[in-house]
Amino acid sequence: MSQSSLNRRLIQIFGILLGISVAVWVLRGFGILTFIPGGIIWLLLLGAIAVAIISYAQRTWWRF
Repeated sequence: MSQSSLNRRLIQIFGILLGISVAVWVLRGFGILTFIPGGIIWLLLLGAIAVAIISYAQRTWWRF
């Protein structure tokens, strides 16, 4: 897998995780998904942040 396709895949994963976490947060706020604990939302957000950091590091620092 080349470096640009890996970075593209990481950015897609970041967008998916961020979108799911925002959707779950909004639906939980409306009272539709009340059974989902707040820790799950935090895990989704932290996962999105971790993928974004890995994508940035892969693009700028890993040159092999």
